[in-house]
Amino acid sequence: MTFWQKIPKPFFVLAPMANVTDSVFRSLFAKYGKPDVTWTEFVSADGLCSPEGKKKLLRDLDFSPKERPIVAQLFTGHPEAMLKAAQLVAKLGFDGLDINMGCPDRAVEKQGGGSAMIKNPKIALAVLNAAREGFGGPVSVKTRIGYNSIDLNWIKLLLDQKLPALTVHLRTRKEMSDAPAHWDLMPEIIKVRDEIQYGMPVNEQTLIIGNGDVESMADARDKVKKYGCDGVMIGRGIFGKPWFFEKKSKNRTPEERLKIMLEHAKLFHKTYCGKNKNNHKNFAVMKKHFKAYVSGWDGAKELRVQLMETDTIKEVEKIVKDYLKS
Repeated sequence: MTFWQKIPKPFFVLAPMANVTDSVFRSLFAKYGKPDVTWTEFVSADGLCSPEGKKKLLRDLDFSPKERPIVAQLFTGHPEAMLKAAQLVAKLGFDGLDINMGCPDRAVEKQGGGSAMIKNPKIALAVLNAAREGFGGPVSVKTRIGYNSIDLNWIKLLLDQKLPALTVHLRTRKEMSDAPAHWDLMPEIIKVRDEIQYGMPVNEQTLIIGNGDVESMADARDKVKKYGCDGVMIGRGIFGKPWFFEKKSKNRTPEERLKIMLEHAKLFHKTYCGKNKNNHKNFAVMKKHFKAYVSGWDGAKELRVQLMETDTIKEVEKIVKDYLKS
């Protein structure tokens, strides 16, 4: 029995986002408000198959026991690469493996991964089977409701595979994140699952996770109740809120938000920046987080402008400490 079969419903999970849900940010969630399941950033299986790529990308697969259950997300359009990468993920001790079949990034699609798989179901199934063979544990999928238009036959094909879990971003690839998520389609997706998997034990049926336009835990619970999915994945709604999943939500004061932001920035710098870290990530990555942390109060805009002009952790620390003193 896998962790998916034991998870209480409804459940709420952290989305895999490149240069966002890295090990540093995830450690803050583990501290301030742990999700029911955690995903890593999405990582190239092809990259993991080359010595140089593996050396660099292994940092993106760092995790701590406090994050369990944790799922590694990989992307590729090459079954042989997925087989080798899945074997590596198994050795690293992940609880699950997830295949990205929904990312619209052109670089990902050029490798045959992400949303490109929607247009090539034969390759998608070959990659899925390779992942299952290599990992040996539960292999799930995250995808969209179609490429250029809504295509529930694609969702049906995936449900035919008896996955432990399927995350559906309720937009097409063409819509990117520009159109409202089609949550109205969720009951139909649940109905398709129930028809395909009729007669299977309930704890062996595919768990359906909805994704798109979820801004709060209250909103996530409402969507479960209204549309019938088993769980909800939250992406953009978690920016600047590592306490997002806390059981008893409370409003953070500007001072509390800034102290957690500074904690985040210091840990990011310590983990990824500097010559001894091979400059694995540029400190400028933190600026997308600064935007999210610093908002919603008088004076936030002016502070945010200052932070966006910084280049080092020392500059950030001075600006925040001076602001708190004033």
